[in-house]
Amino acid sequence: MSERSKQAEQPLRVLFLCTHNSSRSQMAEGLLRARGGSSFLVFSAGTQPRTVHPLAIQAMQEIGIDLSNHRAKGIETFAAEPPMDLVITVCHEAQETCPYFPHTRSQAHWGFSDPSQVSGTAEERLAAFRHTRDLLSAKIDHFLDREPARSFEALYAAAQAEEQQG
Repeated sequence: MSERSKQAEQPLRVLFLCTHNSSRSQMAEGLLRARGGSSFLVFSAGTQPRTVHPLAIQAMQEIGIDLSNHRAKGIETFAAEPPMDLVITVCHEAQETCPYFPHTRSQAHWGFSDPSQVSGTAEERLAAFRHTRDLLSAKIDHFLDREPARSFEALYAAAQAEEQQG
């Protein structure tokens, strides 16, 4: 059976990696899971996991994606799992801490600012999470427009193209 035929039977495994697995990686996981359909198994993890940020949950709920049952996970959670087809770091700290994720076929970096670092009023803080959500949403849409589920090669090419776009 060819690699392409095997892929048609099994969804591509994608992991979004961040430092705390509290905001950016959780939102990216929710977006790709909602928009990528059965072509993807989507996960997220952190190098130093904490808890899912309530404002990330709220910002995603506004667009109909429920993160309320998500939990922050460490990268060790995936040590005994099958290999990931793609790991995408979504924060610069995770890229520096984990420049290579073990058991992955390919890795890319899509850096986003941390909305939890924004201070101010409740509305200003929520606006930062909405902004990050919208940037992630556009990035995921561009990624999916490149039809990454066609093959492993297309998956890698789409991830790298989005990395180059910054």
